[in-house]
Amino acid sequence: MKIIVCRCEDVTLHELDAAIDRGHDDIESLKRYTGFGTGWCQGKACLSMCARRLAERAGATPTPFTARPPYHPVTLAALAGLPEGD
Repeated sequence: MKIIVCRCEDVTLHELDAAIDRGHDDIESLKRYTGFGTGWCQGKACLSMCARRLAERAGATPTPFTARPPYHPVTLAALAGLPEGD
């Protein structure tokens, strides 16, 4: 049975567990390796579930994390139009 933990990036519980088995034992490393939390919702739907799974596998309680807001790309043309000194 395929259990999806991140719907945006289609990350499964099996993939999450495999990444933990490979040594990705902190939330940032796990996120970078599997890609969970990088989709449309920016982790709002899956981050707590993935953190809980990581803690369960480590036999610990989830630790605080730093959420980063999504950014919006800026074109070079927009940057070129900025006044000097900004």
